[in-house]
Amino acid sequence: MKSELKIFNTLTREKETFVPVNPPHVGLYVCGPTVYGDPHLGHARPAITFDLLFRYLQHLHYKVRYVRNITDVGHLENDADEGEDKIAQKARLEQLEPMEVVQYYTERYHKYMDALNVKSPSIEPRASGHIIEQLAIVDSILQKGFAYESNGSVYFDVERYNREHKYGILSGRVLEDLYSTTRNLEGQSEKKNSFDFALWKKATPSHIMRWPSKYSDGFPGWHLECTAMSARYLGETFDIHGGGMDLLFPHHECEIAQSTIAHGHGPARYWMHNNMITINGQKMGKSLGNFITLEQFFTGSHKMLEKAWSPMTIRFFILQAHYRSTVDFSNEALLAAEKGLQRLMEGMAQLEKIKPGNVSEFDVESFKSKCYEALNDDLNSPILIAHLFDAVKAINSVAADKISLTADDISALSSTMHLFVEELLGLTPELKSETGSEMLDGVMNLVLKIRQQAKSNKDWATSDQIRDDLNALGIIVKDGKEGASWEIK
Repeated sequence: MKSELKIFNTLTREKETFVPVNPPHVGLYVCGPTVYGDPHLGHARPAITFDLLFRYLQHLHYKVRYVRNITDVGHLENDADEGEDKIAQKARLEQLEPMEVVQYYTERYHKYMDALNVKSPSIEPRASGHIIEQLAIVDSILQKGFAYESNGSVYFDVERYNREHKYGILSGRVLEDLYSTTRNLEGQSEKKNSFDFALWKKATPSHIMRWPSKYSDGFPGWHLECTAMSARYLGETFDIHGGGMDLLFPHHECEIAQSTIAHGHGPARYWMHNNMITINGQKMGKSLGNFITLEQFFTGSHKMLEKAWSPMTIRFFILQAHYRSTVDFSNEALLAAEKGLQRLMEGMAQLEKIKPGNVSEFDVESFKSKCYEALNDDLNSPILIAHLFDAVKAINSVAADKISLTADDISALSSTMHLFVEELLGLTPELKSETGSEMLDGVMNLVLKIRQQAKSNKDWATSDQIRDDLNALGIIVKDGKEGASWEIK
């Protein structure tokens, strides 16, 4: 089964049979979140995509070391080399230490990944914990002549690199095009070219997060962290590097350039990128008012949501599309996903109740082979789900005495369904009757509506009383621009 897995390699733009560097060991590195705000739907997609890959590689008996980093320093505004660090900015606004912000939102991220049934990675390093490794790479690139120091900052010389290598091999960007599409911004005059990127930035007097170096008191560039941490935990050459399509350029392109100079070659043999999520055909963004956090999805507290949507509905919704396809959110699409998931789970429950017959009129082995073929074809989860629904149709036909299955085939079909639905797709029954989560969501949505009505009527006493009474019960109410949300202490 191992030799049959094919992965679309962004680097070669072809599907390639997956062959690890050092079988049965597999090194998998995925760019994790910058932890300065609540995780949103865009965070869920790469997490679920590479969770599926992680699960399937383990099922194929590979020993996978899965590294997913936490970006807690160096990611500046607008993904540029200027402006304020995103975490430091949040810390300043909320009058907190930056690492308080990091700790809070890292825990929030873990909470929602657990709800989505995303498995924890093998290692989850933080950028701030690997400053020494990052500075060593800066030294190496400088010594080899592919970087330059300017006013205490160090920049990668993209033009020099492109003369001996090729900048843009992952994204297809051509350096000549970058001359015409990039512009010199205020504060970037210390660069030779506007498209050169920071390896080390000198901190301004007001910059909170800084470390001493021979260049200046400063901090590493955003692109540098993944090069340092992937090499630290997976070696200078590893198998798969993953992340969202939005990271392909410039982040991953810069990683390849850094690694090529520091280590003599690119870091990964296979590059995998999941596509974006749009909302009603528009790119998701705070400025457009369509930015929805996972908490808002789970509680239904955003104005664009018709109701609360369960974590498993969100997971199923994302898996219904191939990871390289764009996913467009709408309430109608989520409703269809909710109904589809319910049908799948009801089919599995029905399977445990059907009575065996003397003959089998559904080919379980053929069904199982088709499921493997789907995952081996670049993790084609929508095709796999279509096969699973074929099995559900057969299960319902057996339950209606239209066809029959032997006891052995019922057992085989049950184990196959559990394998692909629960173990690999990671879809689990929501156990509404045991947890009461859906009922609690409904009650809380009603309470928050009543409180909002009180606020609209300027009945501040009732509004405050509802908030305080809920707090006494262990439920925190938070007011925001998009409305109120809640969480259990």
